[in-house]
Amino acid sequence: MKKIHSDILQFRGSHYDFGYHQGTLLKESVTVQNRLKQWKVRIPRFTVSEKEVKEAIEKFAPGVWQELLGLRDALDWTMERTMMEFGGYRTNYNRSGCSIMTGPDFLVRNYDYQPKTYEGRYVFFQPEDQGYAIAGPTQRITGRMDGMNEKGLVLGYNFMHRKKPGLGFICCMIGRLVLESCANVEEAVSMLKEIPHRHSFSYTVYDQSGKTYVLEASPRGVEMRESSYCTNHFEIMKHENRNHLVDSYKRLKAMQNAGPRQAYQAFRLMNDTDMGVFSKKYKSWAGTIHTSAYLPNEMVTWFALGGDREPVVFDFGKWLKGEDVMLEKITGEVDTSIPFVHMDKDAHFSKK
Repeated sequence: MKKIHSDILQFRGSHYDFGYHQGTLLKESVTVQNRLKQWKVRIPRFTVSEKEVKEAIEKFAPGVWQELLGLRDALDWTMERTMMEFGGYRTNYNRSGCSIMTGPDFLVRNYDYQPKTYEGRYVFFQPEDQGYAIAGPTQRITGRMDGMNEKGLVLGYNFMHRKKPGLGFICCMIGRLVLESCANVEEAVSMLKEIPHRHSFSYTVYDQSGKTYVLEASPRGVEMRESSYCTNHFEIMKHENRNHLVDSYKRLKAMQNAGPRQAYQAFRLMNDTDMGVFSKKYKSWAGTIHTSAYLPNEMVTWFALGGDREPVVFDFGKWLKGEDVMLEKITGEVDTSIPFVHMDKDAHFSKK
């Protein structure tokens, strides 16, 4: 078993200042050193102009562009490198797993991915210039893999495939843009239909009304359905599915067989390693790294690293009123020897 952690970052202020603050923390970090080594092995193909990226982001969430400028200035990088690392537009994203379940007052989600990509940050950000406050774990610094905003909108995504990528945003940046800009599931559905998608993912959105919508999105179209469960295949756009979906259907069946339940029971279903949903396939880019839960009517979030854990509980409602979280780190264990990008110096793809 490998002991891991996520750092808790809290910030109230402008997007630019938030970006600058994050840049100062990242400047000499293991994360940045590993990412540089990863790019040397996985040759970047980024030739998008600054103007194109700026216009694409500012159409949906102008503050995020200011955050990128702050990161650029603190790190003393070129804008091209900043966009390649943190812009989330027309960049590449690797395969992953993930399972999502919703109920009367909750969304619970397993994030299944590769440790060498997991940056170990749980962020509370309350912008003073524009956009909604968000609580949740980050991906590629500016992105959100799941989260809840101050209006009680919750989002999580599930990987489908990377075939025939389009000219658009990757999943974690889409998560950030939606949570930054949308107050409810209706607004989220509208944006997810409008936003350009780089790869094929399902986006589950949930809010205080108890409504759940799954948006099956690819560069070629977006379809909406109502469902309390989502794994790694499309139900409507089946022509987009991968050929090997046994594990996706297996996890879906485990959640469906459990049926509607209360939030804590759902959390145990997802996080306990013997219930059929939690995955240990870390070498296949599909091992469960964290379990998140969001209770929008209570404005509370839960979070656990690794399996068979009790959730760390955050009162996001109190945080929005100015009461800081006292923890500095969330700790856990995962059943793998693969290094983590924010903890280990050899977390790059030139080593197995």
